[in-house]
Amino acid sequence: MKRIALFHLETLMWIDRLGTFAAAAQRLNTTQPAISARVREIEQQLGIALFQREGRRMVLTARGRRLVQASEPLCHSLEQVLLEASDYAGATGAVRIGSGEIAAASCLPAFIQTIERERPGVTMEIELDLTARLLQHLLAGTRDIVFLAGPVASPGMRTAPIGSVELVWAAGAAAADAGGFTRPLPVWSLPDHSPLHAVTLATLEAHGLAAPTVHTCNNVRTLIEIVTGGTGAAVLPETMIRDHLASGTLREVLPRPRHTVHFEAAIRSRERDPVILDLFARAARLEINAPTP
Repeated sequence: MKRIALFHLETLMWIDRLGTFAAAAQRLNTTQPAISARVREIEQQLGIALFQREGRRMVLTARGRRLVQASEPLCHSLEQVLLEASDYAGATGAVRIGSGEIAAASCLPAFIQTIERERPGVTMEIELDLTARLLQHLLAGTRDIVFLAGPVASPGMRTAPIGSVELVWAAGAAAADAGGFTRPLPVWSLPDHSPLHAVTLATLEAHGLAAPTVHTCNNVRTLIEIVTGGTGAAVLPETMIRDHLASGTLREVLPRPRHTVHFEAAIRSRERDPVILDLFARAARLEINAPTP
């Protein structure tokens, strides 16, 4: 019979966090049969059942929960000590990062470059999505660090502000030269669950303008291309259209909205993985509105 090792306890913690053997296997870069074998080894060694099935999820029994709660800080403390002893040079593992488009276009590239340079053993898995889904993924344990349009509050989440983005009412050069909003102008926006959509409607109303319809597109870069080459206008993040404004391919057609979009880096409040905590500390020092070098 095999003795219980650290990887056995790590396996329990990831099954508890992600809810299924398959998800834990993917996170630990192994197979589902290997995960099942580890659980059997622990249960045989201790002589107790650690998990019970509830629907599709594997849920810890009361005794299994006590084991994980007691083991988790011990495992992470040991890993922290070993990583600090090597100045994190030996940090390895996959970190799953989620980001919206604005953060991805602004501060994420510099963050990635720093990790590649200073934590070469860390593999990054990056996915772009909307804030609502990013928050769901983070709390479900399928993302480790996310960059959210905020402010967002949740008892299961720890956040760090990384700045705000100014918004601009912009139209392509042809539409601006034709008079902008002095004539009926098609309006484009992100979908209605985006902060930009609310700002679009609020500022139109504040200026006494009415758009017969608001066309939507769920991709900011595509939205910029539509407005740049067409006859419409949109509220767009200034960080993503600086070059267009400087070259004149986009023009400002209304005063800039007073509302800005704030951004936060976030991890789970229960996060104890020292590598993720190290990357979160770095993410907290980012500035999303910093000028492009």
